[in-house]
Amino acid sequence: MEWTDIQITVPARFADTAEAVATMVSNGGIYIEDYRDLEQQAWEIAHVDLIEQELLDKPRDIVKVHMYLAPDENPAEILPLFRERLDNSGIEYTLETSGVEQEDWQNAWKKYYHAMDIGSRLAIVPGWEQYETDRTVITMDPGMAFGTGTHETTSLCLETLDSLVKGGERVLDIGTGSGILAIAALKLGAAVAEGVDIDPMCVRTAGENARRNGVQDRFTVLVGDLSDKASGQYNIITANIVAAAILSLAPHVPALMAPGARFIASGIIDTRKDEVLTGLRAAGLEPVEVKEKRGWVCIICKTAGEE
Repeated sequence: MEWTDIQITVPARFADTAEAVATMVSNGGIYIEDYRDLEQQAWEIAHVDLIEQELLDKPRDIVKVHMYLAPDENPAEILPLFRERLDNSGIEYTLETSGVEQEDWQNAWKKYYHAMDIGSRLAIVPGWEQYETDRTVITMDPGMAFGTGTHETTSLCLETLDSLVKGGERVLDIGTGSGILAIAALKLGAAVAEGVDIDPMCVRTAGENARRNGVQDRFTVLVGDLSDKASGQYNIITANIVAAAILSLAPHVPALMAPGARFIASGIIDTRKDEVLTGLRAAGLEPVEVKEKRGWVCIICKTAGEE
């Protein structure tokens, strides 16, 4: 079954804009070729420093965004809309189309996604890979819901959970996405976890991932927001979302924290770190640790006044 591959090539500085435009237009898959930090990503994701020369020779000053149209979609209808959006965005780009078999693009990216160790106890392993380890394994494949462990914000949260979870905790994961943070906490020894997300698709994905990892009986996933779904008090609360959402929900968090609890706020770009720190303090949360990785920030808080 042949799909249409619409390839947008842009200078690297326009990569985020091109991806955003493609996401708005596409009903199918999106695949991004970005080799700017190939060596570092290869080490962080796959823990290898030997990379095929073909990859090393890829250009580092451009990014290619591939948008895939299903066989029943008409490129003649989609392309004018896509060009209009790109033109209105003001970026430099070139656009090409070609045919591609569905199996080719659905599986091509798998060679870049491998098992990885996080913290001292965790390993994130894709379902198609055999990985011998004595670590606690979370089986997680890339999917529509955010959170597979490869992004800096998620890995920062996982590293923090690795150090905080001692056993028996009640956990709340706000904006649960793929459910990876709640699943990690449960597999590390937490007693129960609740995941909340406004996106029904994410809730379904999180539930499926929980079943895949054998923690479905201890993980409750709910559609909604913090105000109408969370109840009682929690030992660990995670929010791997964005700065604006963290600032909005922060005033509601202290009442949900049990004595000695920790709130893990991530998904914060470094340019907004000070703003978020100020907002957390104003909400009655006291930052106890700030972690940073590749332009992203994770802030761990206790309730203000706690010893």
